[in-house]
Amino acid sequence: MSGERWDLLIRRARLATMAGDGYGALDDAALAVRDGRIAWLGPDRELPASATAAEEFAADGRWVTPGLIDCHTHLVYAGNRANEFEMRLTGATYADIARAGGGIVSTVKATRAASEQTLYAQAAPRLCALLAEGVTTIEIKSGYGLAMETEAKMLRVARRLGREFAVDVRTTFLGAHALPPEFAGRPDDYIDAVCAHMLPAIAAEGLADAVDAFCDNIGFTPAQTRRVFEAARALRLPVKLHAEQLSDQGGAQLAAEFGALSCDHLEYVSEAGVVAMARAGTVAVLLPGAFYFLRETRVPPVDLLRRHGVAMAIATDCNPGSSPITSLLACLNMACTLFRLTPAEALAGATRHAAGALGLADRGILENGRRADLALWNIGHPAELAYHLGYNPLSRVIRQGSPRASGVALLPHESEQ
Repeated sequence: MSGERWDLLIRRARLATMAGDGYGALDDAALAVRDGRIAWLGPDRELPASATAAEEFAADGRWVTPGLIDCHTHLVYAGNRANEFEMRLTGATYADIARAGGGIVSTVKATRAASEQTLYAQAAPRLCALLAEGVTTIEIKSGYGLAMETEAKMLRVARRLGREFAVDVRTTFLGAHALPPEFAGRPDDYIDAVCAHMLPAIAAEGLADAVDAFCDNIGFTPAQTRRVFEAARALRLPVKLHAEQLSDQGGAQLAAEFGALSCDHLEYVSEAGVVAMARAGTVAVLLPGAFYFLRETRVPPVDLLRRHGVAMAIATDCNPGSSPITSLLACLNMACTLFRLTPAEALAGATRHAAGALGLADRGILENGRRADLALWNIGHPAELAYHLGYNPLSRVIRQGSPRASGVALLPHESEQ
């Protein structure tokens, strides 16, 4: 390592590498970056004596984790559904509202009517809230257009957010999210349109990194979902699935058959579905925000997922109807309090396993060669990231090795150091 020259060196840090079980903690450590990648990490005392860095700073005992990853959001939409929130509090269920023409379809109407600029202006503050908590990678789905023009509009806005904010945006085409009003009573005809027209056009424009569907008793059948997955496979796009949120439709087995990156929600998943996911390496994305907001009572089978070795990710599911949440840290707390994950499991779910849910092998762990997406925290122990509720201890974000490309201003206590 003689004469090593780095772009950035962080010294006197405590690292939660998230490699292996637990936090993979390294105390009194250093981490070096070159060309946007982690080039060296280890005990500070073992730093090569001849190594230099263009920029160096001391973390002064702060914890450093991988940048957080929100691997399931519906961040781009118009309007809100506060009225439905009131309806649920008077006894209406999520399914009741959907059958009455509310739910997803009401957001579709507002989103279709909105311009790209309006969608961008409404999504940007939601994104900023997530960035302010250390998020460096985010997935954004379409699904509130349910027509070619609006689905493409949503995905273009998502791509623009990735260009104009310091965050890596992964886009997912969710045309099979709900049945649009103009196809009422004709779900197979709508799936024809998704597979034959919408998906090929979206792929040709390079707007989607993956394809998703909602397979449930108020969504699409397994047979209809299979057709979407077959169309995605023909276009070489990976798949994901909203599965087993309200009922067990065998969606997890279907998704696993197609090598899905993830199955999300999973409150009603069976052991057969969990076994299939384990064999396929499909990540379980747990969404405690939706569970909390809808006041659900059926908890995802976390013990079953553990027993079969299925990786568990945590995400906000930020959306207007069932999870209007823009705090991934709050979701870590909910994952522990509502689903009984350990704080280490929750943090792994927003770093290492969230990366897996997006098919991104280059991040989510502090390790040589990985992307230098880092978050520095004013905490005494990593468990505090799941312990606190309504408190943000973020000190600094470093994205691809650059503190100046974080997109998040330093907090007052950091600038005073």
